[in-house]
Amino acid sequence: MFKKILLATDGSEHSIRAADKAIALASLLPGAEIDIVYVIDAKQSKDDVLKHWGRDASDKRKYKLQLIEQKAKHAEVKYETIILHGEPGPTIVEFANKDTYDALVIGSRGLNTFQEMVLGSVSHKVAKQAKCPVMIVK
Repeated sequence: MFKKILLATDGSEHSIRAADKAIALASLLPGAEIDIVYVIDAKQSKDDVLKHWGRDASDKRKYKLQLIEQKAKHAEVKYETIILHGEPGPTIVEFANKDTYDALVIGSRGLNTFQEMVLGSVSHKVAKQAKCPVMIVK
């Protein structure tokens, strides 16, 4: 059923909850695996460098992924972490559609209703364009 799961994460609270759901799904079937994908957005990357001047901005990214990786290890779920570069929504969709995933799990963005209607969120874009089933976790 859910043997190959893609977890899109940004280290936020919503994505941590999404990770919990993805790990729970993977735990249901022996041999299930999770691909954890983290997309580095060019604008966010510049902001990170300026905000963390003198420190390695990649340390911040590693820290964001560390908790999710620890949860997967603790649950004894096989996982791989993949770092991509680009605009998060389209990059996640492109990556997901290149492979055959049984499910894609992503956290909701937490934008207010007006912003979601006008701009659309990453999770909304992913849900509309991914070829596999998408679970959006609040």
